[in-house]
Amino acid sequence: MTLDAILPPERALFDVPGGSKKRVLEFFSTFIAQNTPSLDSQEVFSRLIGRERLGSTGIGNGVAIPHARNPHCKAPIAGFLKLAEPVDFDAIDGEPVDLVFVLLVPQEADEAHLALLGQVAGVMNDADTRGRLRHSSSQRELHEHLMEAIRQQASDGRQDG
Repeated sequence: MTLDAILPPERALFDVPGGSKKRVLEFFSTFIAQNTPSLDSQEVFSRLIGRERLGSTGIGNGVAIPHARNPHCKAPIAGFLKLAEPVDFDAIDGEPVDLVFVLLVPQEADEAHLALLGQVAGVMNDADTRGRLRHSSSQRELHEHLMEAIRQQASDGRQDG
């Protein structure tokens, strides 16, 4: 399972209103439930916020990777939000977050979950990628930059192995 397979263009959201970590997670939960009939927005939100209580998913450099398991999730689901204004996400470096990569996985998806999180972290750790995402001027451009970075990371990974 690769990120490009689970992140369709309509789930790369551009200029999302921020406000707070809670509002961003509520926004995503509502959005994903409207587009995925098996998911309930309150349950998605409660699982994402529950994961945040264990420790912030703000990984630094203005990036957060909120993620959770969900028993009603049939296959991994990804969403990407470029926030209109950065929000405090209790990130490890104390910096506000404006790039949010959300991952929902089936309850039992241990190895797939970790592999996808690793892919997201690899893509988002690249400063050039973050710069291109921040300078995207449309939803289409945002998704294109994400897909380029994901494919580049995948091909780099094959060369390393």
